[in-house]
Amino acid sequence: MNILSISDVIIPFLHSPEIREKICGVDFIIACGDLPYYYQEYIFEKLNVPLYFVRGNHDSPIEHSADGDRNAPRGGIDLHRRIIHQDNLILAGVEGCILYNKWGSFQYTQGEMWRHVLSLVPGLLFNRLLYGRYLDVFVSHAAPWGIHDKADWPHQGVKAYNWLIRVFKPKYHFHGHNHIYETDTIIQTQVGDTLVMNTYGYRQQDLTF
Repeated sequence: MNILSISDVIIPFLHSPEIREKICGVDFIIACGDLPYYYQEYIFEKLNVPLYFVRGNHDSPIEHSADGDRNAPRGGIDLHRRIIHQDNLILAGVEGCILYNKWGSFQYTQGEMWRHVLSLVPGLLFNRLLYGRYLDVFVSHAAPWGIHDKADWPHQGVKAYNWLIRVFKPKYHFHGHNHIYETDTIIQTQVGDTLVMNTYGYRQQDLTF
């Protein structure tokens, strides 16, 4: 299964007719936040495949534009605190980052992040009974604690994600939030059964199960 994951920064060719020439064979799109809703819509419409998204801390509750106001990318499926089945895959997500100021949207304390993650547990346990596994793909904006995160308060990781990875063992965890400026930045880390990936910008890749 081939996916396109996007996060944090607009890639010009993805917002142009070039996208159809350069991105082929995608089964669905994962958006990890801090992207304009209109940009996500454009990619979704041009590729004509499902879009699954979570919001980032820089996303606006309402995005104003000439063609109307949006509170999400039109046509996209919000993964926040939800478990979704895509073909044979099980996806779930949590939006936002750790609270660091009083003005931004989609910021949460570590305790609130725990509540977001724990809200998924009944559905994950049901998946185990019904499908023999809890979760295939976990999607978030922020990174797990100590994995791809940074020391400054806005970019510290989420402790509840480490627990989710350890207990429910998704095959993949896609996140954004932490920008990549150096070529030697680690963007992919295997943690037990889970491959944690920072999808800053974009990535196109095959998922294997």
